[in-house]
Amino acid sequence: MNDPHGFLKFPRRPVPARPVQERLSDWNEVYAGQARLPLVSEQAGRCMDCGIPFCHSGCPLGNLIPEWNTYARREDWQAAAERLHATNNFPEFTGRLCPAPCEDACVLTINADPVTIKNVEQAIADQIWERGYAPPRPPERLSGKTVAVVGSGPAGLAAAQQLTRIGHTVAVYERADRIGGLLRYGIPEFKMEKRHLDRRIEQMLAEGTKFRTGVEIGSDLDAAELVERHDAVVIAVGARGQRELPVPGRELRGIHQAMDYLTLANRVTQGDCDAPAVTAEGRHVVIIGGGDTGSDCMGTALRQGAASVVQLDINPEPGDVRSDSEPWPVYPKIYRISHAHEEARGRRGADPRVFASATLRFEGDGTGRVHELRLAEVEPETRRPLPGTERGIPADLVLLALGFYGPEHDTGLMRQLGLTLDGRGNFARNAGFGAETADPPERAARRRTGGIFIAGDAGRGQSLVVWAIAEGRSAAAATDRCLSGSTVLPAPIAPQDRPLVA
Repeated sequence: MNDPHGFLKFPRRPVPARPVQERLSDWNEVYAGQARLPLVSEQAGRCMDCGIPFCHSGCPLGNLIPEWNTYARREDWQAAAERLHATNNFPEFTGRLCPAPCEDACVLTINADPVTIKNVEQAIADQIWERGYAPPRPPERLSGKTVAVVGSGPAGLAAAQQLTRIGHTVAVYERADRIGGLLRYGIPEFKMEKRHLDRRIEQMLAEGTKFRTGVEIGSDLDAAELVERHDAVVIAVGARGQRELPVPGRELRGIHQAMDYLTLANRVTQGDCDAPAVTAEGRHVVIIGGGDTGSDCMGTALRQGAASVVQLDINPEPGDVRSDSEPWPVYPKIYRISHAHEEARGRRGADPRVFASATLRFEGDGTGRVHELRLAEVEPETRRPLPGTERGIPADLVLLALGFYGPEHDTGLMRQLGLTLDGRGNFARNAGFGAETADPPERAARRRTGGIFIAGDAGRGQSLVVWAIAEGRSAAAATDRCLSGSTVLPAPIAPQDRPLVA
């Protein structure tokens, strides 16, 4: 076990990011080249190895955090790698992208600063690759069963890897030209360099997983035919239905969905083109939406050379400490600064966000292009605009980062498989991740097993990367049980599980 007094000897010290001006001059990760290991080993020693580690409850994967903290403190990276991989297929993704609800569930958080769990996880994940602790793990024997996975985001990749390693023949279908889903085109390079994703794909190819890009199921390939060709199908298409903002002036040029903007920027860093079709260079950028996608747009716009960037959040500014209604160990809504906010603050000297504000309309410049955004303060409870608070701000480029309503509706995939929606607009599924379909009996009878499973945001709704991986692992276990009669694959969550809340 760790030193039981480590948290008394060492204060919390996160790994520092690169200086703001340095990282704004490139697209490399904000931590690229930073020395981690000595600091991480010290910080891992702050873990108390609690009798009841609530960090497990904060993490849907059930990561064995105290165990790999102990090994990281001893700098036994191979043992740490084994314990980290025991519950997580892609720790290099979560170590960079997850907001670390495990840290807010750390027992130290009751009256002190939590362990820097995310830093430790990322350090171990990087050591896994640097020291060769992630060799391909092809199955010892094949089951003779075939599985199609539709979608190659974190849920689809996790499901595919688990099913391949257990012995099934798996093909992953992706409508984009590259594998990765939002990991590829939605996450900016400065948050996760795509070499980490490419490395995992190479590992999966060596294990036997097959990938089919540029194929949209329901359009390029009939979904019912896909089901008839395979013993099981896992639907992991994500929650790609983008919310709209129906206010006057929405039709003006220069107003774009955030994910479309991020995709264009990511294609530049992937080498597809020299410059994006939509750029923030020299423009006054307004981002509508206060979440992570909005923050990603801000960091992207700053690197493109925006004249100014403002982010609008309809929610009131949160406090610095937990409210009584959000006690430990829940993940609280407190004031947080992302790396992008830090970068914008360095230029303006103030938080780039405007809280408790709503967009009333857009004004044009006379040529059909957006020129100004009119906003107003809102009443916190009802979110209704307050009279007398309307004002305008410059807006040459507006990005809508309002989140996603769920999987795209009324698609060929949905119609051809008879998929139905639950009350929240996601694909309906049962307690075993099986799709709830409205199939006519004659079509259901043609299936080889009737196994259609829903994994990730398509069934859960917009969520975190760590929940997507947990969903993929659990859906893989359900699929294997359907095909084999039983399974040894872990199932960390059930479809009805939700984050820990008060």
